[in-house]
Formats: sequence, C-alpha cells, structure tokens
Amino acid sequence: MATEEKVVYASAEEERKWNLLSNRMSEFHQHYKHEYKLIYESADGSFTKRRLTLNQYLNTIAAFNSHLTAHHTIEEHYVFPILAKGIPKFSHNYKDGHVKSHEAIHDGLEKLAKLVAKWLEDPTSYSSTDLKACLDSFSEVLFEHLDQEVEDIRGDKLKPHFKLEEILRIID
Repeated sequence: MATEEKVVYASAEEERKWNLLSNRMSEFHQHYKHEYKLIYESADGSFTKRRLTLNQYLNTIAAFNSHLTAHHTIEEHYVFPILAKGIPKFSHNYKDGHVKSHEAIHDGLEKLAKLVAKWLEDPTSYSSTDLKACLDSFSEVLFEHLDQEVEDIRGDKLKPHFKLEEILRIID
C-alpha cells in the first residue's frame, strides 16, 4: 500500500487558505445536520414546544429539502467539475463518489417532499412514524456524505492536485 506524502505548508496562513473550502463546507454541512436532527427530534409533535404549528413545521421540512437540494446542485454544477480534475471521487463517472451519494440522498428527499406535500394538503394524515421512516431511509448516506466530502476537500488533499488560486476561486 502506497503511503501519502505529508503535505508541507510554507506558513500557518498558507495552511489556513488551503483549508478555507473545507472549513466553509463544514459550516454548511453542520447546519444541515443540525436541521435534520431538529426535524427528526420534533417529528413526534414536539415542534409545538418551538411554537410551530404543523403547517409551519412542514414548511420547515420543505425549506430544509429545498436548501439541501440547492446546495448539492451548486456543488454538482460548479464545485465538483473543478475538483474532479484532480480528485476522481468528484467525477460523475466515479462508482462510489460524491455524485452517487447525492443521488441516494435525493431519492430520500424526493420521498420526503411527497410526504410533506401530502400532509400540507391533508394535515390529518400526518404521521410521525412515516416521517421518521423516510428520514431514516437516507440518514446514513446523508451523514456519511456530509462528513466524507469535508474530509476529501481538506487542504492536504487538495494541495497535491491544484493551485491555491484554483481553490480560492471556488470560494469567491
């Protein structure tokens, strides 16, 4: 097994710059994890403790779905094509890569969107059991993906394949 060479930075400032993309992505991903957990934990009706009606709670779920979908769309159309030039995991053709994870996550999000639409149409049909089952169906791939993506864009993973300017352009 080949060992990876240790990446050396000229300064702490250079290392900080190389890690900007990973750190920024981590902030987004931590937010999505937090939102997911709030949605999951509130499914039993405890959303009322946060002063939300069922309709407001369902709209919160719809917003989570929309935001995560937009985030992944931006990644797939803007960020991943750049990263795929040096890191195959970001390619559309990579068997177990990040795009494939997005596909699995979005299968779950589509099911979630259908449930939310049904419940908004007929609030009496709301089922916390169905909501949790739907969320459970894609939670493992979601959380693994969010963590792995941040790991795969750490500075030490990017530096051997890119110029710093290329990475900084992604963030701008």
